[in-house]
Amino acid sequence: MLKFWKKKPAETTSGQPAAAPTATESAPAAAIPHEADATSLDNAATTLSEALSEATPPAEAPGEESPFEVPPAEAAPAKRSWRERLSGSAFARGLSSLFIRHPKLDDDLLDELETTLITADVGVEASTMLVEDLRKRMHKREFADAGALLNALRQSLVTLLVPVQQPLKVTGHQPFVVLTVGINGVGKTTTIGKLARRYRDEGHNVMLAAGDTFRAAAVEQLKTWGARNNVPVISQGQDADSASVIYDALQAARSRSADVLIADTAGRLHTQGGLMDELGKIARVMKKLDAEAPHEVLMVIDGTTGQNAVSQVRQFRQIVGVTGLVVTKLDGTAKGGVVFALAREFGLPIRYVGLGETATDLRVFDAEAYVDGLLPANIGHG
Repeated sequence: MLKFWKKKPAETTSGQPAAAPTATESAPAAAIPHEADATSLDNAATTLSEALSEATPPAEAPGEESPFEVPPAEAAPAKRSWRERLSGSAFARGLSSLFIRHPKLDDDLLDELETTLITADVGVEASTMLVEDLRKRMHKREFADAGALLNALRQSLVTLLVPVQQPLKVTGHQPFVVLTVGINGVGKTTTIGKLARRYRDEGHNVMLAAGDTFRAAAVEQLKTWGARNNVPVISQGQDADSASVIYDALQAARSRSADVLIADTAGRLHTQGGLMDELGKIARVMKKLDAEAPHEVLMVIDGTTGQNAVSQVRQFRQIVGVTGLVVTKLDGTAKGGVVFALAREFGLPIRYVGLGETATDLRVFDAEAYVDGLLPANIGHG
């Protein structure tokens, strides 16, 4: 029978046992006693592997992120194209329907186009700007037909997004600290797990900090991601002080010369002042160890929330100085236009977009690929 050693309490920098709650590190494999022979070691590895793959995470509370989003450890399926992922969005469906119903090049087409853009969450200001520019060009007879107008729309949309097409480079600091923020349910913890895998595959030494102590499921979900990706996770118990957890994690990352530390945070509603105060505290505590930390404040946004995402970014940006965005769930019921609204309103870098559930579906944002994935394939540019 396997024996497992009980983990010793963490120590403070003075060498004395730390006060409860104690920060713990989740390692990819459990300790096995030295007296086990080769056969028992093989059996242990098989047992632990099966336990990891079959374990059922704790049930989630209503309105929280699902702990079941961690993909299986086996190889992910072939990556699908941007068009395959985005063609089902309301934006893509709306434009396809519009040009089929109204192929004639006139002002009525442009009026309906403006309505379609607004309905797809592009926003009133951005939609009006795009359509009025097309209207002026149409009256100058720059377009031979509706297909030419669609090509012009494509170029205008790409032009709007190119300035925010700025990939995140986790270099220049060691460790490079990524603080992730966002409300519950946007896919924040899952995004962290996917980022950990991406950076690990790029050759970086990655650590995670389970700073969402408000939800026990978030801590367990992050530990599962860590185990799957062979990435250590620093955590404490539920309701522990989030700033303390992240401070401990930054100390550990510095002592081990980690390349990247990704810290999770609580995601209670952005209208709650307590959450914003907590995020501000986390940023201040980090600066006690590194005056420039966090080096990236990455906000995760649910693409299905539409214009509400704009108000979320506005409030989080005021408190923690958001420096980059991740827009998730764009492959499902998302309208897709919120990306344009965010680019127009804030000009913040869009680092990644989520186009599915597997780790490879977290894509580095590509303005042209995104626009082409939304536009009809059979009219104009495809």
